Amino acid sequence: MTDHHEDGSVRPRALAWAGRQLNAGERIIETEALHGGITAEMRRLTVAAPNRGTRHLVLRTFADPFFAEHAEGLLYREATTLALLAGTGVRAPGPVAVDAAAAHCEYPSLLMTHLPGRTVLDDEGLEARLPLLARELVAIHALRFAERPHEYEAWTTADAVVPPDGADAVAWAAAVDVIRKPAPRYEGRFLHRDFHPGNVLFDVSPESPADLRITGVVDWVQTSWGPADLDVAHCSSNLALLHGSPWGLRFAEEYEKAGGVLAATPEERLYWRLLDALAFAAAAQWVARPWREAGRAELTTRAVEQRLDAYVIGLMDALG
Repeated sequence: MTDHHEDGSVRPRALAWAGRQLNAGERIIETEALHGGITAEMRRLTVAAPNRGTRHLVLRTFADPFFAEHAEGLLYREATTLALLAGTGVRAPGPVAVDAAAAHCEYPSLLMTHLPGRTVLDDEGLEARLPLLARELVAIHALRFAERPHEYEAWTTADAVVPPDGADAVAWAAAVDVIRKPAPRYEGRFLHRDFHPGNVLFDVSPESPADLRITGVVDWVQTSWGPADLDVAHCSSNLALLHGSPWGLRFAEEYEKAGGVLAATPEERLYWRLLDALAFAAAAQWVARPWREAGRAELTTRAVEQRLDAYVIGLMDALG
């Protein structure tokens, strides 16, 4: 059984380990659960300094048995990526310490710096946020490091797709046939691989909405090498499920306006968009839960499935 700590407390061994990573005289005085994640528990740690100042750190813990089994590779990948991102134009947390094999903590864990800002999942203001998301993704894809990350992994296959109840059977059958074909050739890019509004932090000032800006991008455990289309596809799918199909269909245009380059033909673009979208058929309940926790109470599993169906139909109409 997974030992979930939903109240924000940190398990004793993990708390002691995190405490050993602090500067001399510092101590952890408060812990708080950060909601919105699917695969890991996230905790914000408030650290007090001898001069009475405070700072924050973030503790990622893979407590779920499935993800804990794969945590060693995931956490080392994220810690390595965060170190590489330091000094680039892409704002990300900095790695503090990693216990990927749970040698010191109850479960595999990563301690990192805390970024200002917050995720924004509301419909209001999306028109202004969309270009910022696109520009940030273009910046990520422009990164070049001496060593490439591992090749991307597809998150579904044609044989694994089960359409939601009530979905358009004709559209889904045609969509599945698209991803049954071999993947198109592509020019590789550095991918976040899980880029979407839930992993982007904004500085949102009610007094000055025109000064909206991105303060950071988090959750780099899936970093990989592959086509820019795949990152665009994942953000598009999330936008469609969060805000409606038209927003998902529009994101690729914003990406190109920001200087991003996508596959040359509609058929190639459709393949990558559907490869991502169809993976959500098995994940609707998992993505809907953190969205509801973040305040989107209307996004039930059924509502997300209906939006997914509309998005798949929209893709087939627009690019099929």
